[in-house]
Amino acid sequence: MAAQRTPAVFQSFNYAFEGVIHALRTQRNMRIHFAVAAGVLVLAFVYDVTRLELIALMIAIAFVLIAEMVNTAIEATIDLSTPSFDPLAKIAKDLAAGAVLIASVTAIAVGYLVLADRLKRPSARLVNELGDAPVNLTLIALVLTLIVVIAVKAATGRGTPLRGGLPSGHAALAFGGWTAITFITIEHRIVVSFVALIMALLVTQTRVEAGVHTTFEVVLGAVIGTLVTLILFQIFR
Repeated sequence: MAAQRTPAVFQSFNYAFEGVIHALRTQRNMRIHFAVAAGVLVLAFVYDVTRLELIALMIAIAFVLIAEMVNTAIEATIDLSTPSFDPLAKIAKDLAAGAVLIASVTAIAVGYLVLADRLKRPSARLVNELGDAPVNLTLIALVLTLIVVIAVKAATGRGTPLRGGLPSGHAALAFGGWTAITFITIEHRIVVSFVALIMALLVTQTRVEAGVHTTFEVVLGAVIGTLVTLILFQIFR
């Protein structure tokens, strides 16, 4: 029974991610919210917010993104059922847009309350603190890598979020991890880096052999993961 349920569960997650990517691909406001959310999360890690503050930020971000997606779903449903102008349809769309506005204002207020004082810190001190925290920097690099992968998949529209498509998310994260390990390792750096590189190559090989990705897709993913991580470590180390 478990073997029969696994594909269905996987496919349901795939449909959910396809919904997110569709919203990113077709809705300008969703792309703006997504970019702002990524920036806020980076600042949260950089300025070392408390656990409760991070929870508040994540709830506010989720609130905005969910409201925007529900708004998009309502608009699509109304356009499908009411091709001509209808005053009630306008009211429904306005209400959905108002919900997004309330969610956005609330998120801005939460972000201000959490980050306002921290943003007054000198930037030089920020760079020094971040440079001394390789674990946080690694996490930021991998999160940004994932964001770039999702953005490229949304732009190209190739494959599905969890299987196939341009670029390979597995390759991007694997090579991003290899680059981060190379930077943060102090003792036996060459050996550790070589082992991490072999593991990253094995990940990309399995994606090609399984027919999930082409060679170009995994190479592009590897380049994205390496460059994003490399740039961040060069800036903040």
